[in-house]
Amino acid sequence: MADEQHLSGNHLLAVLPLAEWSRLSPHLVLVDMPLGQVVYESGDRLNSVYFPTTSIVSLLYVMADGASAEIAIVGNEGVVGVALFMGGETTPSRAVVQSAGKAYRLEARILKEEFHRAGPVQRLLLRYTQALITQMAQTAVCNRHHSIDQQLCRWLLLSVDRLPSNKLTMTQELIANMLGVRRPGVTEAAMKLQEAGLIRYNYGHIEILDRPGLEKRVCECYDVVKREFDRLLPDLKAL
Repeated sequence: MADEQHLSGNHLLAVLPLAEWSRLSPHLVLVDMPLGQVVYESGDRLNSVYFPTTSIVSLLYVMADGASAEIAIVGNEGVVGVALFMGGETTPSRAVVQSAGKAYRLEARILKEEFHRAGPVQRLLLRYTQALITQMAQTAVCNRHHSIDQQLCRWLLLSVDRLPSNKLTMTQELIANMLGVRRPGVTEAAMKLQEAGLIRYNYGHIEILDRPGLEKRVCECYDVVKREFDRLLPDLKAL
């Protein structure tokens, strides 16, 4: 059975009304999410969903030639596997752990039963899905119209928003794969941010030193996504 204290690590679980929490908590299993773990592959049938607490999962679209680009990230604000309760059962994206940590795993059958009660859990998950769709759409626009250093700022801010600290463990090669750009471009962008005193980067470890400075440098896409999450997912105890 999930520990009520630890459930607060995931924002969706933290706002569950008591009745819904009582039904779901016996089925939540706290699991390790190691860096690089593939949570599911494109086309896989979803047998479980994951509620990250201290991990971040990237949703990637993978091309036929193996190239990939990130379409969204999911951390302690959400759930991995929305296709399950949206009726799809499978998804064309790949889910990969981009920042190691933990998550709560919930069996697909349990979540679908709760979703079909058409109560607070359904309303919460649908509002989260709308916010996630906004992130996906804005990511596509950002990758098309904004510079690599603006994209990197957006990615860093969205990532630390979903972590309990301002530190990330992520190589430039992995960041390049997430953003769908060449590694030299990420190296140059990271150097600019470091020289400006905004981040510290050393052997795969990134620390945010000046968050206000990053927010001034980032493109409008970060604020669009953040405002939509804040609008749709405030304190939802009233659900």
